[in-house]
Amino acid sequence: MSIIEERTKALLDEMQCFDTAQDRFEYIIGKYKHIQPPKEICTDENIVKGCVSNLWISRKFENGKCRFQSAADSIITKGVANLVCEFFDNLSPEEILSADESVFEKAGISSQLSANRRNGLSKLIEKILDFAKEHKNS
Repeated sequence: MSIIEERTKALLDEMQCFDTAQDRFEYIIGKYKHIQPPKEICTDENIVKGCVSNLWISRKFENGKCRFQSAADSIITKGVANLVCEFFDNLSPEEILSADESVFEKAGISSQLSANRRNGLSKLIEKILDFAKEHKNS
């Protein structure tokens, strides 16, 4: 089983433990609320446009791996963005591009977000995938 398949299975297993969307989001918010990203993430270059709240993503390529960190000014956005960044962090571009993009829907995350927050999640994932494409042959 590849690392992306392992992460997909782990995320789906983790999220299926919750009976309601509210329980799932309370868990996600609680899991990531103590993360304090470096202030330098919050730049115009890193902003994710199309999100209802302010969301930033830092993207780095180190030792053949893509590294991601996020910051947000909304606790829901912060939690979901950190979950997404953790899912894709420290993977090769090829591993990222092999991921099932519907994993967050299957996990009951994107389907429970408002249309504006779903749009922000899509834009965040798009930035991650674009970064992986840029570094695919690096």
